[in-house]
Amino acid sequence: MAPASPPDHDALAQLQALDKDELIRIVLDDAKNWLAHDGLWFQAIEATHGMEVAMDADRAAWERFTVIEAKRIMERLGMQPGGGIPALLECLQHRLYARLNTQAVTEASAERAVFVMRDCRVQSARQRKGLPAFPCKSVGIVEYAGFAKTVDPRIQTRCISCPPDPAGAGQWCAWEFRLEE
Repeated sequence: MAPASPPDHDALAQLQALDKDELIRIVLDDAKNWLAHDGLWFQAIEATHGMEVAMDADRAAWERFTVIEAKRIMERLGMQPGGGIPALLECLQHRLYARLNTQAVTEASAERAVFVMRDCRVQSARQRKGLPAFPCKSVGIVEYAGFAKTVDPRIQTRCISCPPDPAGAGQWCAWEFRLEE
């Protein structure tokens, strides 16, 4: 008698069978796992090669990942590049970070928006551990500018503040997006 083969597990069918609350828990857990991997990857490079090399590698990874993430979000939302500030603001709500961090748009018009990270999971964890803020400004510039340019090549990004800059009241970082015709 031949051994029984394991049951066929169709991950998509399993997800489709779940209720909304369970799917939300999975999305949040997946986002946490992604962020944990990102942090552990960075720490491994830092421990082996030092902070400068780790920051260089982080910028290089974000330069590519931010474009992939923006394109996948746009595809999921049925968007084409060139949707301006409204499209960017919609896409920012669908990033993995948006599942974990508290973010807000404090100013918005058709030509300009200010996006603020009120609570950053990475920075808050470091603060709880008594560590200094992670100096993510150079990575953030690559990340946010690349994301915005993918959504609409006309969008220019400016960092208003980001660690190592001092955190503003009720925010970790702030970014200005401006549509340049």
